[in-house]
Amino acid sequence: MCSNNLLKIIIPKLTDELSDALKGEKINTFLNPYSYLIARKSIQVFEEIDNIFIDGDLLILIFTALKIKRMTRVSFDFTSIADSVFKYCIDQNKSIYFVGSNEKEIAIFTTKIKAKYPEMNILGYRNGYFNEDEKKEFSLLINNIQPNIIVCGMGTPYQEKLLLLLKANGWRGTGFTCGGFFHQTASVDEINYYPDLVNKLNIRWLYRIFDEPKLLKRYLIYYPTSLLMLFKDRLS
Repeated sequence: MCSNNLLKIIIPKLTDELSDALKGEKINTFLNPYSYLIARKSIQVFEEIDNIFIDGDLLILIFTALKIKRMTRVSFDFTSIADSVFKYCIDQNKSIYFVGSNEKEIAIFTTKIKAKYPEMNILGYRNGYFNEDEKKEFSLLINNIQPNIIVCGMGTPYQEKLLLLLKANGWRGTGFTCGGFFHQTASVDEINYYPDLVNKLNIRWLYRIFDEPKLLKRYLIYYPTSLLMLFKDRLS
């Protein structure tokens, strides 16, 4: 399939309603300009995704300008829907499992979440580094314990592929990708990665560059390239 078909695939899947994500056995992911660029090389993966949220004000502006679809920003972190999902788990007695990041960070993250949400039924966690045998073992584990929700943070397209693999192998739950959420939460003393003022001013991207200078290349090179590809896809 040609890469310029990506918009045709994702437009029907775009949503900004959490209720859409929690309705049935859905796999939900999030796009920003960087992951859009990657998604163009993983079209078959995104064909199988149920719901796609837009994480990033810049991409929302572009989608609006190109008259693709009017959206609001949704991210799986504490600036957006993470707290709502965790409270949903508590209120509806749903179990949850976390997979992603490295062993140290996912352990720190889970400890923090257990402290903040002691009533939530966390079935377990593991890091996001797998060989093929470990993927098979993990699929067997997930089939056995059947968490209602899995939150996966491994980066695009690996996180999407893992959730789809688990679903194909018999897991019957709701999946959310979360990008760097585990790493970000584990890296700060408090549970909120972004300071309140940063979040209020919508300068999260600038704060991330300050906190993680390695991301500068992503913003200066990959973002402009991604936006060019988006314009190209729209025009074609």
